[in-house]
Amino acid sequence: MQSAGDPIESLAAALRDAYPELEALREAASEPVYLVGGAVRDLLLGCGRADIDVVVEGDAGALAARLGAEPVEHERFATAKVELDGHEVDIASARTETYAHPGALPEVAPAAAIEADLGRRDFTINAMAIPLREASRVIDPHAGRSDLTAGLLRVLHRESFVDDPTRAIRAARYASRFGFEPEPQTAALLRTTDLQTVSADRRQAELLRLAAEPTAARGFELLAEWGLLVLRPGGLELAGRVGELLDGTLWDLGVDRDRVVLAAATGQPGREVELAAARPDRPSEAVAMARAHRPAELVLARAIGAEWLDAYVAEWRRVELEIDGSDLLAAGVPQGPALGRGLAAALRAKLDGEVEGRERELAVALAAATVE
Repeated sequence: MQSAGDPIESLAAALRDAYPELEALREAASEPVYLVGGAVRDLLLGCGRADIDVVVEGDAGALAARLGAEPVEHERFATAKVELDGHEVDIASARTETYAHPGALPEVAPAAAIEADLGRRDFTINAMAIPLREASRVIDPHAGRSDLTAGLLRVLHRESFVDDPTRAIRAARYASRFGFEPEPQTAALLRTTDLQTVSADRRQAELLRLAAEPTAARGFELLAEWGLLVLRPGGLELAGRVGELLDGTLWDLGVDRDRVVLAAATGQPGREVELAAARPDRPSEAVAMARAHRPAELVLARAIGAEWLDAYVAEWRRVELEIDGSDLLAAGVPQGPALGRGLAAALRAKLDGEVEGRERELAVALAAATVE
């Protein structure tokens, strides 16, 4: 293993290939500027592109403005966003962080050097930087490269999960994604983490990031092992099946994939259980059952085992009549419940294969509409 300051000639080439847009940023910066965090980690792992986070030892907003883009600034955290060659780049001023109480949002202060900024990170594997002017060098004050090689997750200090308990959820995300293990002290600290000191919104946001991972089920399993998450019965398997359904083309119902995966793993069983147990005899019965449930419940029910819902999604929900209410009005049916009753009867008959064509639809609808 090379020391932190040793050159890695191939790294500079990998950086140019993966992030060519950073050349414009390097040229625009009059002060030292660094690629940091997950992008550095993934370059060293050979994983390709990640979100681009840049730290400048100076004014992030001023650097963003020099790039000729209209920056979106967040003054509280001394950060700015710009778009370069179609890619969003987060630029932050080097800073330190303190926490007024467990789970609080950080209070930031300027840092003079990148090493101080790296000291506020979550894990050693995310606490590395590449100077854009010396792209063959890795700044690694916390031995993150060693932990990458060993496949270990290590916090930078003992209070890390106290300051920001959502880092425990990130630990599950990285451990499941890369197949890493928390080193012993980090593992012990994880089991004492109190997620209740942060808001439900912040917990939810981090859990949804985990749910977006292909390895989400393993991440949920780790959180449960650490005593940080309660799973629904069969939740891990259900989350995996939900992810497979929603990653395909058939089940494109416009649902929020990550929220349904999270609900599969951790939500209390609800109406989807009853729907999954149903065995409709006719397509019209199946359509009535399905339309009484939200799309997310349909996905969960199918993942539990309601295979008949595939036919509903692929075919039955798209069945439409050739007639409409104006045809019934023209035939003498008055405005009111009779219109809906007639159209519903015609649709049921069409779904069940009992009628075909406009005239037969109209006959069934008129017969049903005139029944008192």
